[in-house]
Amino acid sequence: MSLTVEKLEKNMAKLTITVSAETFTKAMTQAYHKQKNKISVPGFRKGKVPQAYLEKVYGPELFYEDAANICIQEAYPEALEECDLDIVSRPEIDAEQMEKGKDFIFTAMVATKPEVTLGEYKGIAVDKVDVEVTDAEIEEELKKAQMQNRRSLDITDRPAELGDTVVIDFDGYMDGKPFEGGKGDNYPLELGSHSFIGDFEEQLVGKKIDEDVEVNVTFPEDYQAADLAGKPAVFKVKIHSIKANELPELNDEFASEISEFDTLDEYKADVKEKLLKDKQKEADRAKENAVVDAIIENSQMDIPEPMIDNTKEQMYNEFAQRISYQGLSIQQYFQFTGLDHDRFMESMAPEAKHRIQSRLVLEAIVKAENIEVSEEEQKEELDKMANMYQMDAEKLSEMIGEQEKEAIMMDIAVQKAVDFVVKEAIEK
Repeated sequence: MSLTVEKLEKNMAKLTITVSAETFTKAMTQAYHKQKNKISVPGFRKGKVPQAYLEKVYGPELFYEDAANICIQEAYPEALEECDLDIVSRPEIDAEQMEKGKDFIFTAMVATKPEVTLGEYKGIAVDKVDVEVTDAEIEEELKKAQMQNRRSLDITDRPAELGDTVVIDFDGYMDGKPFEGGKGDNYPLELGSHSFIGDFEEQLVGKKIDEDVEVNVTFPEDYQAADLAGKPAVFKVKIHSIKANELPELNDEFASEISEFDTLDEYKADVKEKLLKDKQKEADRAKENAVVDAIIENSQMDIPEPMIDNTKEQMYNEFAQRISYQGLSIQQYFQFTGLDHDRFMESMAPEAKHRIQSRLVLEAIVKAENIEVSEEEQKEELDKMANMYQMDAEKLSEMIGEQEKEAIMMDIAVQKAVDFVVKEAIEK
């Protein structure tokens, strides 16, 4: 295998990899053995047709694709080790020469890690944020606690009111015809939750159990389903049941039942303390983001598009995994939101670019400030990971390769860089 590297604009590189004719011929034989049991030729038993006969009848091209893949899988990793490039994207492979008896030549277009020219990163000016918790915010948390501990009462002696949950059947019609997604059976709907479009829920207020109701609404102009956007619809609704929420009284007994405290005042003080901590964390994150954003603005880097594409793909997979924990597939998510894969990926481009920029400037600061990670810090991080995965720390350390350990150490160093620039920032 031989390699030539051509560095291109915008942190792209072209690797030209040459595999010897002998190696390509051997790969064709491997391809033949892989395919021979699938090929039927009159006069031969299955799997017994000679390679030379197949090449004569069908042409050697029959084995080129598989042979090329075999060569690429072997030669490309070797090329990565040989070339002195920090590659940050999957390769875009093209075959330049593919012919029996000749060298197999292919190219790999790759993105390389951009160099960062750091601007000012010390003494970044940020707005000072004073953290406080209002009485209204405490009351809102108490209301949430009441709702979480509410009792549901069946209502039979009055019509539905805002705040009630009604169980309904509904059938939607547009121009007198049913439309897709417009039907539901035994659907629980909290009136006033604004889960349904327009004033759908308000039109059920004052209606009784077993009453047939005709609800008229107009879909919003920006509705995700284009065929429904801006159009009027009629829903035929039947109410099966009405349930009201009975909230517990806010008193010492309530506090003692839902918390470790004996009195409501003690519980409220704890709520305030937790809100204050949450707000402080939020303010700290906002300060970190503001500082890093300013450093990005002050710095220069040329991010290759394939690097952004790779990050978008990673974010897509993370999102799909996250919603799968909620029992939702990515296809169902697209159906509910009216998005598709391409538009979803496009929407992630700004965040993907920002992720890359943040990481690059922070890694540059690690280098500029000679930020190091001690063995003790690495051990602490591995202990955290072991605890999270419920594994023995030593076993986890043995399982993790050197590259993974280097990545962990860089993650720690990057966080230390964040702490450094935030400490150096000036609040105004």
